[in-house]
Amino acid sequence: MTIPTITALSPLDGRYASKLAALRPLLSEYGLMHRRVQVEVEWFIALSDAGLDGFAPLSEASRGLLRGLVLRFSEADARAIKDIERTTNHDVKAVEYWLKARFEGQPELKAASEFVHFACTSEDINNTSHALMLKAAREQVMLPAIDRIVAKLTTMAQAFAAVPMLSRTHGQTASPTTVGKEIANVVARLQRARQVIAEVKLLAKMNGAVGNYNAHSVAYPDTDWERFSREVIEQRLGLVFNPYTIQIEPHDYMAELFDAFTRLDTILIDFSRDVWGYISLGYFKQKLKDGEVGSSAMPHKVNPIDFENAEGNFGLANALLAHLAQKLPISRWQRDLTDSTVLRNMGVALGYALLGYDSLARGLDKLELNEAALAADLDDSWEVLAEAIQTVMRRHALPQPYEQLKAFTRGKPMTRELIQGFVADLPLPQAEKARLLAMTPADYTGRAATLAKRIGG
Repeated sequence: MTIPTITALSPLDGRYASKLAALRPLLSEYGLMHRRVQVEVEWFIALSDAGLDGFAPLSEASRGLLRGLVLRFSEADARAIKDIERTTNHDVKAVEYWLKARFEGQPELKAASEFVHFACTSEDINNTSHALMLKAAREQVMLPAIDRIVAKLTTMAQAFAAVPMLSRTHGQTASPTTVGKEIANVVARLQRARQVIAEVKLLAKMNGAVGNYNAHSVAYPDTDWERFSREVIEQRLGLVFNPYTIQIEPHDYMAELFDAFTRLDTILIDFSRDVWGYISLGYFKQKLKDGEVGSSAMPHKVNPIDFENAEGNFGLANALLAHLAQKLPISRWQRDLTDSTVLRNMGVALGYALLGYDSLARGLDKLELNEAALAADLDDSWEVLAEAIQTVMRRHALPQPYEQLKAFTRGKPMTRELIQGFVADLPLPQAEKARLLAMTPADYTGRAATLAKRIGG
Protein backbone atom coordinates (compact mmCIF):
# COMPACT_ATOMS: atom_id res chain seq x y z
CA MET A 1 0.00 0.00 0.00
CA THR A 2 1.19 3.51 -0.82
CA ILE A 3 1.86 5.51 2.33
CA PRO A 4 3.62 8.77 3.18
CA THR A 5 6.96 8.62 4.94
CA ILE A 6 8.70 11.87 5.90
CA THR A 7 5.40 13.80 5.93
CA ALA A 8 3.42 11.15 7.84
CA LEU A 9 1.75 12.49 10.97
CA SER A 10 2.04 9.14 12.73
CA PRO A 11 5.43 7.42 13.04
CA LEU A 12 3.60 4.16 12.37
CA ASP A 13 3.10 5.29 8.77
CA GLY A 14 6.39 7.17 8.57
CA ARG A 15 9.56 6.17 10.39
CA TYR A 16 8.32 2.68 11.26
CA ALA A 17 6.16 1.99 8.21
CA SER A 18 8.18 -0.98 6.98
CA LYS A 19 7.88 -2.75 10.33
CA LEU A 20 4.08 -2.66 10.19
CA ALA A 21 3.57 -3.81 6.61
CA ALA A 22 1.83 -7.03 7.69
CA LEU A 23 -0.68 -5.24 9.92
CA ARG A 24 -1.55 -2.31 7.66
CA PRO A 25 -3.74 -4.12 5.07
CA LEU A 26 -5.71 -5.74 7.89
CA LEU A 27 -6.46 -2.82 10.22
CA SER A 28 -6.35 0.22 7.93
CA GLU A 29 -9.37 1.86 6.33
CA TYR A 30 -8.57 -0.27 3.30
CA GLY A 31 -8.83 -3.32 5.56
CA LEU A 32 -12.19 -2.15 6.89
CA MET A 33 -13.53 -1.63 3.35
CA HIS A 34 -12.27 -5.07 2.34
CA ARG A 35 -14.14 -6.73 5.22
CA ARG A 36 -17.29 -4.70 4.54
CA VAL A 37 -17.32 -6.03 0.99
CA GLN A 38 -16.82 -9.56 2.33
CA VAL A 39 -19.73 -9.25 4.77
CA GLU A 40 -22.08 -7.71 2.19
CA VAL A 41 -21.22 -10.48 -0.29
CA GLU A 42 -21.74 -13.31 2.20
CA TRP A 43 -25.02 -11.81 3.46
CA PHE A 44 -26.24 -11.45 -0.12
CA ILE A 45 -25.32 -15.04 -1.05
CA ALA A 46 -26.86 -16.37 2.16
CA LEU A 47 -30.11 -14.54 1.41
CA SER A 48 -30.22 -16.25 -1.96
CA ASP A 49 -30.01 -19.62 -0.18
CA ALA A 50 -32.70 -18.78 2.37
CA GLY A 51 -35.73 -19.68 0.21
CA LEU A 52 -37.07 -16.13 0.17
CA ASP A 53 -39.77 -15.24 -2.33
CA GLY A 54 -38.23 -13.18 -5.09
CA PHE A 55 -34.65 -14.30 -4.61
CA ALA A 56 -33.66 -17.65 -6.06
CA PRO A 57 -30.34 -19.32 -5.20
CA LEU A 58 -27.51 -17.74 -7.14
CA SER A 59 -25.68 -19.65 -9.83
CA GLU A 60 -22.15 -20.85 -9.21
CA ALA A 61 -20.92 -18.30 -11.75
CA SER A 62 -22.50 -15.44 -9.84
CA ARG A 63 -21.16 -16.73 -6.52
CA GLY A 64 -17.70 -16.97 -8.01
CA LEU A 65 -17.92 -13.43 -9.37
CA LEU A 66 -19.02 -12.07 -5.99
CA ARG A 67 -16.41 -13.88 -3.96
CA GLY A 68 -13.82 -12.89 -6.54
CA LEU A 69 -14.56 -9.26 -5.66
CA VAL A 70 -13.48 -10.08 -2.11
CA LEU A 71 -10.49 -12.18 -3.11
CA ARG A 72 -9.15 -9.60 -5.56
CA PHE A 73 -10.13 -6.46 -3.63
CA SER A 74 -7.53 -3.80 -4.37
CA GLU A 75 -6.45 -0.30 -3.45
CA ALA A 76 -8.14 0.87 -6.65
CA ASP A 77 -11.41 -0.66 -5.42
CA ALA A 78 -10.99 1.08 -2.06
CA ARG A 79 -10.38 4.41 -3.78
CA ALA A 80 -13.49 3.88 -5.92
CA ILE A 81 -15.54 3.39 -2.77
CA LYS A 82 -14.03 6.56 -1.29
CA ASP A 83 -15.07 8.43 -4.44
CA ILE A 84 -18.67 7.28 -3.93
CA GLU A 85 -18.48 8.28 -0.27
CA ARG A 86 -17.78 11.88 -1.30
CA THR A 87 -21.35 11.94 -2.61
CA THR A 88 -23.10 9.75 -0.03
CA ASN A 89 -21.16 11.10 2.98
CA HIS A 90 -21.76 7.59 4.34
CA ASP A 91 -19.04 4.97 4.22
CA VAL A 92 -21.19 1.81 4.41
CA LYS A 93 -23.70 3.06 1.84
CA ALA A 94 -20.76 3.74 -0.47
CA VAL A 95 -19.80 0.05 -0.24
CA GLU A 96 -23.37 -0.95 -1.09
CA TYR A 97 -23.45 1.30 -4.16
CA TRP A 98 -19.99 0.13 -5.26
CA LEU A 99 -21.10 -3.48 -5.03
CA LYS A 100 -24.31 -2.84 -6.96
CA ALA A 101 -22.27 -1.12 -9.66
CA ARG A 102 -20.34 -4.38 -10.10
CA PHE A 103 -23.64 -6.02 -11.14
CA GLU A 104 -23.84 -4.06 -14.37
CA GLY A 105 -23.80 -6.50 -17.28
CA GLN A 106 -24.74 -9.40 -14.96
CA PRO A 107 -28.52 -9.95 -15.42
CA GLU A 108 -28.89 -12.46 -12.56
CA LEU A 109 -27.18 -10.16 -10.05
CA LYS A 110 -28.79 -7.01 -11.44
CA ALA A 111 -32.26 -8.49 -10.91
CA ALA A 112 -31.50 -9.21 -7.26
CA SER A 113 -29.55 -6.03 -6.52
CA GLU A 114 -32.00 -4.71 -3.92
CA PHE A 115 -31.09 -7.66 -1.72
CA VAL A 116 -27.65 -6.12 -1.23
CA HIS A 117 -27.63 -4.77 2.35
CA PHE A 118 -31.18 -6.14 2.75
CA ALA A 119 -32.67 -5.35 6.21
CA CYS A 120 -29.23 -4.32 7.47
CA THR A 121 -28.19 -1.32 9.45
CA SER A 122 -24.67 -0.05 8.96
CA GLU A 123 -23.61 -1.55 12.25
CA ASP A 124 -24.54 -5.04 11.03
CA ILE A 125 -21.81 -4.64 8.45
CA ASN A 126 -19.36 -2.71 10.61
CA ASN A 127 -19.37 -4.91 13.70
CA THR A 128 -18.82 -8.06 11.68
CA SER A 129 -16.11 -6.32 9.67
CA HIS A 130 -14.29 -5.16 12.80
CA ALA A 131 -14.44 -8.68 14.23
CA LEU A 132 -13.01 -10.10 10.99
CA MET A 133 -10.26 -7.49 11.03
CA LEU A 134 -9.31 -8.37 14.60
CA LYS A 135 -9.46 -12.08 13.82
CA ALA A 136 -7.05 -11.72 10.92
CA ALA A 137 -4.72 -9.38 12.84
CA ARG A 138 -4.65 -11.67 15.86
CA GLU A 139 -4.06 -14.88 13.91
CA GLN A 140 -1.81 -13.65 11.13
CA VAL A 141 0.30 -10.96 12.82
CA MET A 142 -0.02 -10.39 16.56
CA LEU A 143 0.12 -13.94 17.92
CA PRO A 144 2.99 -14.96 15.61
CA ALA A 145 4.96 -11.90 16.79
CA ILE A 146 4.28 -12.81 20.43
CA ASP A 147 5.19 -16.43 19.74
CA ARG A 148 8.56 -15.39 18.31
CA ILE A 149 9.39 -13.57 21.53
CA VAL A 150 8.22 -16.47 23.70
CA ALA A 151 10.26 -18.92 21.61
CA LYS A 152 13.38 -16.75 21.86
CA LEU A 153 12.99 -16.36 25.61
CA THR A 154 12.34 -20.09 26.05
CA THR A 155 15.58 -20.86 24.21
CA MET A 156 17.46 -18.38 26.40
CA ALA A 157 15.90 -19.74 29.59
CA GLN A 158 17.02 -23.26 28.77
CA ALA A 159 20.48 -22.22 27.53
CA PHE A 160 21.21 -20.14 30.63
CA ALA A 161 19.36 -22.42 33.05
CA ALA A 162 22.43 -23.18 35.17
CA VAL A 163 24.24 -19.82 34.91
CA PRO A 164 24.10 -18.33 38.42
CA MET A 165 23.33 -14.68 39.01
CA LEU A 166 22.79 -12.45 41.99
CA SER A 167 19.19 -11.59 42.67
CA ARG A 168 18.15 -8.14 43.78
CA THR A 169 15.09 -7.43 45.88
CA HIS A 170 14.38 -3.76 46.57
CA GLY A 171 17.52 -3.14 44.55
CA GLN A 172 19.64 -4.87 47.21
CA THR A 173 21.63 -8.10 46.98
CA ALA A 174 19.46 -11.14 47.63
CA SER A 175 19.52 -14.93 47.40
CA PRO A 176 21.04 -16.00 44.05
CA THR A 177 19.06 -17.40 41.15
CA THR A 178 20.07 -18.28 37.59
CA VAL A 179 19.78 -16.22 34.44
CA GLY A 180 17.63 -18.94 32.89
CA LYS A 181 15.21 -19.02 35.82
CA GLU A 182 14.70 -15.25 35.68
CA ILE A 183 13.84 -15.54 31.99
CA ALA A 184 11.67 -18.62 32.59
CA ASN A 185 9.58 -16.56 35.00
CA VAL A 186 8.80 -14.18 32.15
CA VAL A 187 8.04 -17.03 29.75
CA ALA A 188 5.51 -18.49 32.16
CA ARG A 189 3.76 -15.15 32.51
CA LEU A 190 3.70 -14.61 28.75
CA GLN A 191 2.31 -18.08 28.11
CA ARG A 192 -0.67 -17.37 30.32
CA ALA A 193 -1.23 -13.92 28.84
CA ARG A 194 -0.91 -15.22 25.30
CA GLN A 195 -3.51 -17.91 25.98
CA VAL A 196 -6.00 -15.30 27.19
CA ILE A 197 -5.53 -13.27 24.00
CA ALA A 198 -5.99 -16.35 21.82
CA GLU A 199 -9.13 -17.51 23.61
CA VAL A 200 -11.17 -14.30 23.51
CA LYS A 201 -14.28 -15.07 21.44
CA LEU A 202 -14.90 -12.56 18.66
CA LEU A 203 -18.61 -11.74 18.70
CA ALA A 204 -20.86 -10.33 15.99
CA LYS A 205 -24.50 -9.54 15.33
CA MET A 206 -26.69 -9.04 12.27
CA ASN A 207 -30.09 -8.18 13.74
CA GLY A 208 -31.04 -4.80 12.32
CA ALA A 209 -31.41 -1.25 13.49
CA VAL A 210 -32.19 -1.90 17.17
CA GLY A 211 -31.35 -5.58 17.54
CA ASN A 212 -34.84 -7.06 17.07
CA TYR A 213 -34.96 -8.06 13.37
CA ASN A 214 -37.71 -5.48 12.84
CA ALA A 215 -37.23 -4.92 9.12
CA HIS A 216 -36.45 -8.57 8.47
CA SER A 217 -39.62 -9.74 10.15
CA VAL A 218 -41.97 -7.29 8.45
CA ALA A 219 -40.63 -8.29 5.02
CA TYR A 220 -40.55 -12.07 5.61
CA PRO A 221 -42.47 -12.82 8.82
CA ASP A 222 -42.21 -16.60 8.46
CA THR A 223 -38.41 -16.71 8.25
CA ASP A 224 -36.40 -17.63 11.35
CA TRP A 225 -34.12 -14.61 11.14
CA GLU A 226 -32.25 -15.35 14.35
CA ARG A 227 -31.26 -18.78 13.07
CA PHE A 228 -30.36 -17.27 9.71
CA SER A 229 -28.21 -14.56 11.29
CA ARG A 230 -26.40 -17.08 13.46
CA GLU A 231 -25.67 -19.24 10.43
CA VAL A 232 -24.17 -16.34 8.48
CA ILE A 233 -22.03 -15.16 11.39
CA GLU A 234 -20.79 -18.53 12.58
CA GLN A 235 -20.68 -20.73 9.50
CA ARG A 236 -19.96 -18.24 6.74
CA LEU A 237 -17.85 -15.68 8.61
CA GLY A 238 -16.28 -17.82 11.34
CA LEU A 239 -17.26 -15.55 14.24
CA VAL A 240 -19.38 -16.08 17.38
CA PHE A 241 -23.05 -15.04 17.32
CA ASN A 242 -24.28 -12.53 19.91
CA PRO A 243 -28.08 -12.86 20.22
CA TYR A 244 -28.69 -9.86 22.51
CA THR A 245 -27.63 -6.41 21.34
CA ILE A 246 -28.84 -2.88 20.80
CA GLN A 247 -28.05 -1.30 17.44
CA ILE A 248 -24.38 -2.00 18.06
CA GLU A 249 -22.66 -5.15 19.18
CA PRO A 250 -21.76 -3.92 22.68
CA HIS A 251 -17.99 -4.44 22.23
CA ASP A 252 -17.48 -6.25 25.52
CA TYR A 253 -15.37 -8.85 23.74
CA MET A 254 -13.21 -6.08 22.33
CA ALA A 255 -12.62 -4.78 25.84
CA GLU A 256 -11.59 -8.30 26.89
CA LEU A 257 -9.22 -8.60 23.94
CA PHE A 258 -7.65 -5.17 24.36
CA ASP A 259 -7.30 -5.70 28.12
CA ALA A 260 -5.57 -9.01 27.39
CA PHE A 261 -3.08 -7.32 25.07
CA THR A 262 -2.51 -4.65 27.72
CA ARG A 263 -1.64 -7.27 30.32
CA LEU A 264 0.83 -8.99 28.00
CA ASP A 265 2.40 -5.66 27.03
CA THR A 266 2.73 -4.75 30.72
CA ILE A 267 4.67 -7.97 31.34
CA LEU A 268 7.01 -6.99 28.51
CA ILE A 269 7.45 -3.48 29.90
CA ASP A 270 8.51 -5.09 33.17
CA PHE A 271 10.92 -7.38 31.35
CA SER A 272 12.33 -4.60 29.16
CA ARG A 273 13.16 -2.55 32.23
CA ASP A 274 14.84 -5.52 33.92
CA VAL A 275 16.99 -6.27 30.88
CA TRP A 276 17.90 -2.58 30.66
CA GLY A 277 19.11 -2.84 34.25
CA TYR A 278 21.05 -6.04 33.64
CA ILE A 279 22.80 -4.40 30.68
CA SER A 280 23.68 -1.50 32.96
CA LEU A 281 25.15 -3.94 35.50
CA GLY A 282 27.19 -5.61 32.77
CA TYR A 283 25.34 -8.95 32.99
CA PHE A 284 24.61 -8.66 29.27
CA LYS A 285 26.72 -7.12 26.53
CA GLN A 286 25.23 -5.99 23.23
CA LYS A 287 26.56 -7.13 19.89
CA LEU A 288 28.12 -4.33 17.91
CA LYS A 289 27.09 -3.38 14.41
CA ASP A 290 29.42 -1.56 12.07
CA GLY A 291 28.37 2.01 11.42
CA GLU A 292 26.00 2.37 14.37
CA VAL A 293 26.50 5.25 16.79
CA GLY A 294 25.52 5.07 20.46
CA SER A 295 26.02 8.73 21.32
CA SER A 296 26.72 11.84 19.27
CA ALA A 297 29.25 12.96 21.92
CA MET A 298 30.54 9.82 23.66
CA PRO A 299 32.08 7.36 21.17
CA HIS A 300 32.29 4.49 23.65
CA LYS A 301 28.55 4.12 24.24
CA VAL A 302 26.37 1.20 23.17
CA ASN A 303 22.94 2.17 24.43
CA PRO A 304 20.13 -0.35 25.12
CA ILE A 305 17.86 1.50 22.71
CA ASP A 306 15.83 -1.51 21.57
CA PHE A 307 14.58 -2.12 25.10
CA GLU A 308 13.90 1.58 25.59
CA ASN A 309 11.99 1.72 22.30
CA ALA A 310 10.03 -1.37 23.29
CA GLU A 311 9.06 0.14 26.64
CA GLY A 312 7.96 3.40 25.03
CA ASN A 313 5.89 1.72 22.34
CA PHE A 314 4.23 -0.65 24.80
CA GLY A 315 3.29 2.37 26.88
CA LEU A 316 1.67 4.06 23.88
CA ALA A 317 -0.12 0.84 22.95
CA ASN A 318 -1.45 0.37 26.46
CA ALA A 319 -2.70 3.94 26.70
CA LEU A 320 -4.75 3.47 23.53
CA LEU A 321 -5.82 -0.08 24.33
CA ALA A 322 -7.00 0.99 27.79
CA HIS A 323 -9.08 3.80 26.32
CA LEU A 324 -10.61 1.45 23.75
CA ALA A 325 -11.44 -1.11 26.45
CA GLN A 326 -12.98 1.48 28.75
CA LYS A 327 -14.88 3.48 26.12
CA LEU A 328 -16.20 0.93 23.63
CA PRO A 329 -18.68 -0.89 25.94
CA ILE A 330 -20.38 2.46 26.67
CA SER A 331 -23.05 3.72 24.29
CA ARG A 332 -25.74 6.36 24.76
CA TRP A 333 -29.05 4.49 24.51
CA GLN A 334 -29.19 2.44 21.31
CA ARG A 335 -25.95 3.88 19.93
CA ASP A 336 -23.86 6.93 19.25
CA LEU A 337 -20.93 7.44 16.94
CA THR A 338 -18.21 7.67 19.57
CA ASP A 339 -17.48 3.97 19.14
CA SER A 340 -17.04 4.41 15.40
CA THR A 341 -14.61 7.25 15.99
CA VAL A 342 -12.34 5.38 18.38
CA LEU A 343 -12.55 2.04 16.53
CA ARG A 344 -10.65 3.67 13.67
CA ASN A 345 -7.66 3.58 16.03
CA MET A 346 -7.57 -0.19 16.57
CA GLY A 347 -4.72 -0.40 14.11
CA VAL A 348 -2.83 2.39 15.85
CA ALA A 349 -3.12 0.65 19.24
CA LEU A 350 -2.09 -2.75 17.97
CA GLY A 351 0.48 -1.15 15.68
CA TYR A 352 2.35 0.30 18.65
CA ALA A 353 2.18 -3.10 20.37
CA LEU A 354 3.59 -4.79 17.26
CA LEU A 355 6.34 -2.18 17.08
CA GLY A 356 7.18 -3.00 20.69
CA TYR A 357 7.39 -6.71 19.90
CA ASP A 358 9.70 -5.94 17.00
CA SER A 359 11.99 -3.71 19.09
CA LEU A 360 12.16 -6.26 21.89
CA ALA A 361 12.93 -9.11 19.51
CA ARG A 362 15.75 -7.14 17.90
CA GLY A 363 17.15 -6.27 21.31
CA LEU A 364 17.12 -9.89 22.42
CA ASP A 365 18.99 -10.92 19.29
CA LYS A 366 21.82 -8.52 20.21
CA LEU A 367 22.34 -9.79 23.76
CA GLU A 368 25.46 -11.69 24.79
CA LEU A 369 25.76 -13.07 28.30
CA ASN A 370 28.74 -11.76 30.29
CA GLU A 371 29.38 -14.66 32.65
CA ALA A 372 32.51 -13.03 34.05
CA ALA A 373 30.52 -10.04 35.30
CA LEU A 374 27.88 -12.34 36.78
CA ALA A 375 30.54 -14.38 38.59
CA ALA A 376 32.33 -11.30 39.91
CA ASP A 377 29.10 -9.86 41.30
CA LEU A 378 28.34 -13.10 43.11
CA ASP A 379 31.85 -13.39 44.50
CA ASP A 380 31.50 -9.90 45.94
CA SER A 381 28.27 -10.76 47.76
CA TRP A 382 28.96 -13.43 50.35
CA GLU A 383 26.34 -11.90 52.65
CA VAL A 384 23.64 -13.66 50.61
CA LEU A 385 24.61 -16.95 52.30
CA ALA A 386 23.22 -15.61 55.57
CA GLU A 387 19.81 -17.01 54.62
CA ALA A 388 21.24 -20.46 53.98
CA ILE A 389 23.23 -20.52 57.22
CA GLN A 390 20.41 -19.35 59.47
CA THR A 391 17.98 -21.83 57.89
CA VAL A 392 20.32 -24.77 58.59
CA MET A 393 20.76 -23.43 62.12
CA ARG A 394 16.98 -23.44 62.54
CA ARG A 395 16.82 -27.08 61.44
CA HIS A 396 19.31 -28.03 64.15
CA ALA A 397 17.64 -25.91 66.84
CA LEU A 398 20.53 -23.54 67.40
CA PRO A 399 19.51 -20.47 69.42
CA GLN A 400 18.33 -17.30 67.67
CA PRO A 401 19.75 -18.14 64.24
CA TYR A 402 18.13 -15.20 62.43
CA GLU A 403 19.17 -12.74 65.08
CA GLN A 404 22.76 -14.03 65.12
CA LEU A 405 23.12 -13.66 61.35
CA LYS A 406 21.44 -10.27 61.41
CA ALA A 407 23.92 -8.97 63.96
CA PHE A 408 26.84 -10.48 62.07
CA THR A 409 26.03 -9.43 58.49
CA ARG A 410 23.59 -6.55 58.32
CA GLY A 411 25.09 -3.45 56.79
CA LYS A 412 28.60 -4.86 56.80
CA PRO A 413 30.86 -5.95 53.94
CA MET A 414 31.10 -9.74 53.92
CA THR A 415 33.94 -11.87 52.56
CA ARG A 416 34.47 -15.59 52.11
CA GLU A 417 36.74 -15.59 55.17
CA LEU A 418 34.21 -13.87 57.44
CA ILE A 419 31.32 -16.13 56.41
CA GLN A 420 33.36 -19.30 56.68
CA GLY A 421 34.75 -18.19 60.02
CA PHE A 422 31.23 -17.76 61.35
CA VAL A 423 30.22 -21.21 60.11
CA ALA A 424 33.34 -22.84 61.54
CA ASP A 425 32.37 -21.73 65.05
CA LEU A 426 28.81 -23.12 64.88
CA PRO A 427 27.94 -26.24 66.93
CA LEU A 428 26.59 -28.08 63.89
CA PRO A 429 27.04 -31.72 62.85
CA GLN A 430 30.30 -32.05 60.94
CA ALA A 431 28.64 -33.03 57.67
CA GLU A 432 26.37 -29.99 57.77
CA LYS A 433 29.25 -27.70 58.64
CA ALA A 434 31.33 -29.09 55.78
CA ARG A 435 28.44 -28.54 53.35
CA LEU A 436 28.06 -24.91 54.40
CA LEU A 437 31.80 -24.29 54.30
CA ALA A 438 31.96 -25.59 50.74
CA MET A 439 29.05 -23.43 49.56
CA THR A 440 29.62 -20.27 47.52
CA PRO A 441 27.07 -17.66 46.41
CA ALA A 442 27.18 -19.22 42.93
CA ASP A 443 26.16 -22.60 44.42
CA TYR A 444 23.19 -21.24 46.34
CA THR A 445 20.57 -21.29 43.58
CA GLY A 446 18.13 -23.93 44.85
CA ARG A 447 16.15 -25.58 42.07
CA ALA A 448 16.47 -22.65 39.69
CA ALA A 449 18.25 -24.63 36.96
CA THR A 450 15.68 -27.44 37.03
CA LEU A 451 12.79 -24.98 36.83
CA ALA A 452 14.40 -23.09 33.97
CA LYS A 453 15.22 -26.18 31.90
CA ARG A 454 11.67 -27.46 31.92
CA ILE A 455 10.01 -24.20 30.78
CA GLY A 456 8.34 -24.62 27.43
CA GLY A 457 8.37 -28.38 27.74
